[in-house]
Formats: sequence, C-alpha cells, structure tokens
Amino acid sequence: MKLLSTPPPAARRRLRGAWLLLAATLMPGLPAAGGEPEPRWRQGWGLSGAPPAAADDDGRFAVLRLQPRAGGHEVQVRNRLAGPLQVRLRHGGDGGTASTAVVLRGGEQRRLAWLPGDGPARALLLDAFPGAPMAAAPAHRYRLAFDAVPVRVSQGIGGQHSHNDAQNRYAIDFPLPEGTPILAARAGTVMQVAGSRDDGTLVRILHGDGSMALYAHLLPGTPEVRPGQRVQAGQRLALSGNSGRSSGPHLHFAVQINAGLALVSVPFRMAGPRGELHFPREAAGPPPAL
Repeated sequence: MKLLSTPPPAARRRLRGAWLLLAATLMPGLPAAGGEPEPRWRQGWGLSGAPPAAADDDGRFAVLRLQPRAGGHEVQVRNRLAGPLQVRLRHGGDGGTASTAVVLRGGEQRRLAWLPGDGPARALLLDAFPGAPMAAAPAHRYRLAFDAVPVRVSQGIGGQHSHNDAQNRYAIDFPLPEGTPILAARAGTVMQVAGSRDDGTLVRILHGDGSMALYAHLLPGTPEVRPGQRVQAGQRLALSGNSGRSSGPHLHFAVQINAGLALVSVPFRMAGPRGELHFPREAAGPPPAL
C-alpha cells in the first residue's frame, strides 16, 4: 500500500484502502477539557525525566501513520510535543467515534485502531489536544512577560479582532517593539517551539498544575529554549516579533487548558512593576488596531 502525501494546510494522507485526514492536528490552537490531581498527573504521564523531544517547527501536535500488520494496517499516532497530548479518532463521514480518547506522554507513539486490508475505503479524522484533561486552572499570579517596556494592551479579553473564540477569549495582546526580550511568566517545562500560520513563531510552556502558557507572534529564529527544557519565571524565551497573522509587532499571551477534548483559554492574574494589572474586556465592535 503506497502512501501519498500533500503539503499543509490540507495535511491529509491518501491510502488505497483508507483516507486519513490530519486537519485537526495542524494548528497549535485547537479546542479541549478534564481534571486530575497534579501528583498522579505527573506520574501517570511521565513528565519527570522524560527525554526532550525534537523541536516541532511546523506547529503539528501529532503525526498519524499506517503500519502494515497481518492482513491490514494499524493506525498509529505519535505525539510530537514534550508533554501530554489527548487524541481521538473519528469517522470522517458522520463524525462518530472511531477510537476512545487517550492521553499520550511526550513523544509517545500508540496504536489507535486497526484497518483490515480487504475492508471498504474510509475516512478518519484525528482530534489532537495538548495538555492533560482538567476541569479548571488553579489560581496563580503570573509575572509580566517582558521588562523595561511600558505596559500597553492593544486587544483585551473578548476582542473582536482575534479573541472571540474559546482558545483565545482570555488572551491579551501587548504591543512591543520588535526584538523585545520575552520572558517566562511562570516556571514550567517547554512543551512546544513551533511556527504556525496563525500564531507565527510560538513557545508553549506546560505548568505544574497542567495549564499551559502560549507566547505567540515571536520573532522567527530567536527562541532560546527547546522542547523538554525546564524554565524559571523571568527566564528569556525569545524576542517579540510580528510573525503569523499579525497586523503589528506584539506579544499574544494566553493561559490555556485542555478542558476535555477542547482547548480553551482561561482568565489569569498578572503583576507588573507597579502591581497587579487589570485587563480590559472588550465589547462587540470594529476590530481594534494592533
């Protein structure tokens, strides 16, 4: 069975006996939900001591593959992140469940289904959501993600330009001169260093409670960290930029959780040099200028 591929954004692989569509794995910002106590979560998904993953430079969370096995093919998925990833297969026709949802460790590859060689052609969709399922993000006050630059907000909570979906509703856009050092707002493990069509060059950091911070629209070629690396609050990550779908240099910062097969942004607290910041909530209206 010969494997043929087409380039992103379609990202689909056609096989003689099956269609495997990876549309849900391309962008690092896809919807998700769930909840586990931290000690069991860390032990169960092996973050402590896990080998660093290779840099994920195209933004895909996972790779879907077919492996020949005894008269058919195994459908296998490999987690490209240096942290947990929740995956599920669905039927491409009606969207029905084709496999149970499972959580993969960083870099893990696992069989999700088996396709008989004499079976009918079929389409499968792979849902992939970063993070372990959790119900909510515990309260935490983040430090400002940059120093020595006036704090301004060009798009706040619920902004109609690009903060009007679940993944970005509570994101904040900080206008910054290009090349401003971007600092970790909280200690954690680098989960992903990638580039995507929407978010440009980005860094995703996994925190000890299972939440994740997204630092997006960074200057390409400037990330100083790699997947699997432990970072401390205030540590330099990269330089600010204007990459991806951005109308001006800025940092897009969001705290996200996997809410159980849905990636959602959540409210967060952040403190600057003069104390806690109070972010604007934007009403419906014309897109704000960045």
